[in-house]
Amino acid sequence: MKKVKSENKILIMLAFFSISIGLWENFRQLWLQDNNFSPTDIGNIISIGTLISVLGIMLVGKYVKLNKLKNFIKYALIIKFLNMIVLFGLNNIGNSNLINFSIIIDILTEYLVTTSIYPLITTIIKNNTIYSKRKLTEYFFRDIGILVGGLLIGKNIGILINYNICLLISAIFLIFSIIVIFNININGNINSKSTKKNNIFKYIFTNKIQTIYAIYFFIGSTAMQTALGLKMLTLTNYFKFSDTQATNYLLIVGLLADVIGIIVLKYLTPKNDYITITIKFGVRFIAYSIAFLSNNLIFTLIAITWSILISTAYENICDGYYINNVENEYQLSFTNFRYIVKYLGEAIGLFLCGITYNIGLRYMFGLSALFMIFQIGLAYYLIYLRNKNATQQ
Repeated sequence: MKKVKSENKILIMLAFFSISIGLWENFRQLWLQDNNFSPTDIGNIISIGTLISVLGIMLVGKYVKLNKLKNFIKYALIIKFLNMIVLFGLNNIGNSNLINFSIIIDILTEYLVTTSIYPLITTIIKNNTIYSKRKLTEYFFRDIGILVGGLLIGKNIGILINYNICLLISAIFLIFSIIVIFNININGNINSKSTKKNNIFKYIFTNKIQTIYAIYFFIGSTAMQTALGLKMLTLTNYFKFSDTQATNYLLIVGLLADVIGIIVLKYLTPKNDYITITIKFGVRFIAYSIAFLSNNLIFTLIAITWSILISTAYENICDGYYINNVENEYQLSFTNFRYIVKYLGEAIGLFLCGITYNIGLRYMFGLSALFMIFQIGLAYYLIYLRNKNATQQ
């Protein structure tokens, strides 16, 4: 792999990691259900794992320097692999406490690696193209992981491929990710000045646009997980999909979302950013509201489908502007802060999803729509502030 550029090696490592995550994460909820966890229990443990991940990301931002980031990711991947082997052995033995602990470790290591990849890339190269490549690599290969699971689940190839075997296959893909990162050498590319400590909170909260963006991003993450935090359980229990049907549905819609994301970036981005936000979030809000008011499964499935289809589109408008305007010296700290905000929102959303799941499907989408009112208002206000700043410069 010596002739491959370091940033491309990182993307290859991310590809194997994303396949592993896509395969296991797709069946993790069903694996837990098979181990006698209720939907509320599942929502709670994933929420707790996400909250603990927030603390982990904060510690990484404070203590891990850029020149140590590759080794940190390497060790996080190894720990994740060993923990997955432990989870494999815990299947159907009835030890819920150990499963809870291992699921938390699983989520923690996943999020620590995910949040560290782009800062690692920025030590080599930083531009809009590489940011888009990083996002598309993650999304596309997660879908490949879902495809692998969909093709294998229920098959008998000497052994019956069940959720636990999918966990083991996911761990195998993680091994390839570990092998790749051992072959990445980037230490010589890191400027020592980039490792100095900066007060990211002062940087963000003295900048009105970044402050509003943090609030907008938090509410958006909460809204998304409130409706879709338990997708597989929703599809298999409420819509009566089989695990294979649910996997195929998520795979097809996810791949279409990747294609739509590429097409809209090149051809279908309106010049007016207000229209962009309305397309991405306004239509989603209307779909969620109809799902809540009608309490109809068909309208609810349409709302879910639209939400996933548009999820990767227009990120250059919704997020790219704020990320790429951050000064290089704050990039690692800002990325960590952004993921902290994201995962806090997701943790709250998952907790609310677990509660409303048992009350009724419509309430998951009704509550999410309520959050989206504030999300859309803040998104419009951010565009106003950006345009105002542009005219003053």
